[in-house]
Amino acid sequence: MEPTDLLTIGEAAARAGLAPSALRFYEEQGLIQAERTSGNQRRFRRAELRRIAVIRAAQSFGLSLDEIRGALNSLPDRRTPTRRDWEVLASSWRALIDERIAALERLRDEADSCIGCGCLSLQSCGLYNAGDRAAAYGHGARYLYGDDRGKTG
Repeated sequence: MEPTDLLTIGEAAARAGLAPSALRFYEEQGLIQAERTSGNQRRFRRAELRRIAVIRAAQSFGLSLDEIRGALNSLPDRRTPTRRDWEVLASSWRALIDERIAALERLRDEADSCIGCGCLSLQSCGLYNAGDRAAAYGHGARYLYGDDRGKTG
């Protein structure tokens, strides 16, 4: 391996558009790997930049680090994702992303009305959640989570 194939943490962070602390965090979380010099300094293979890009893209989709870690760990030998790997990963995340989009749309459309939290403080809550009927669905803001208002009545 050529020395130019290894990047210092500062070089890798600058290229990835992140702070060095973010790379240290990703490494601690097992998302990326660094080699160590005899002086215990981190050196990142240039290919780790692609893993970092996949991590950042997945985070922008709203995936948790656990979900991202699971996806990256599914790759053989912790390899850097290929174009095909990315297509498979992105495709597998589609349903999750669609669910999150639907949840955000509900939040946008219903944030100014009863969310089924049980407080019954809004005038409309008496109509949508009389007697805290939403409690039958469980804890929290049930209507905001997508439970159907019509089924509680």
